[in-house]
Amino acid sequence: MRLYLVRHLAPQVASGVCYGRTDLAVDPDLQALALPALRATLPPGVPVFSSPLRRCAMLAESIGGAAVRYDARLAELDFGDWEMRRWDDIDRAGVDAWAADMARYRPGGGESVTGMAQRVSAFYADCMRAQAPCAIVICHAGTIRLLSARARGLGPEAMALEAAQRPHAIAYGETVIIDCV
Repeated sequence: MRLYLVRHLAPQVASGVCYGRTDLAVDPDLQALALPALRATLPPGVPVFSSPLRRCAMLAESIGGAAVRYDARLAELDFGDWEMRRWDDIDRAGVDAWAADMARYRPGGGESVTGMAQRVSAFYADCMRAQAPCAIVICHAGTIRLLSARARGLGPEAMALEAAQRPHAIAYGETVIIDCV
């Protein structure tokens, strides 16, 4: 199965603000500008899955094709009390604790990356059982990192460690294509 993993477009939020599970919108004009190029890279008529958060749902509904299937397992990490706070305003001890154990620490009392990896892994398993030749997944950078690790055969703990230790930049609106076995 081939998965077309598409990161949402830039959300309407100030620079330097921590957000994950917060339900942010995207500028509709920005989305209208990005859609033609994005549509040209995606296969038509294939299943479309999306995080239910607006920044993904708006894009999923706009790309056309198959009906969108929303799945909460695709949502970004829940940063708990850190959500919508400036990174500079978050207690340094908490940030240091997270940096020391990114896989298991629950930032702001929210969700650990391992917890997120467990739900993303369950989504991946369901996709593989469906045996479709390909699908489009509109989601978040963290979700894309974890799905990429899962496609390489890693389990949730190893997925979390890889995502935490080897983060790679994924641009807003970028498509990452993975072939799953």
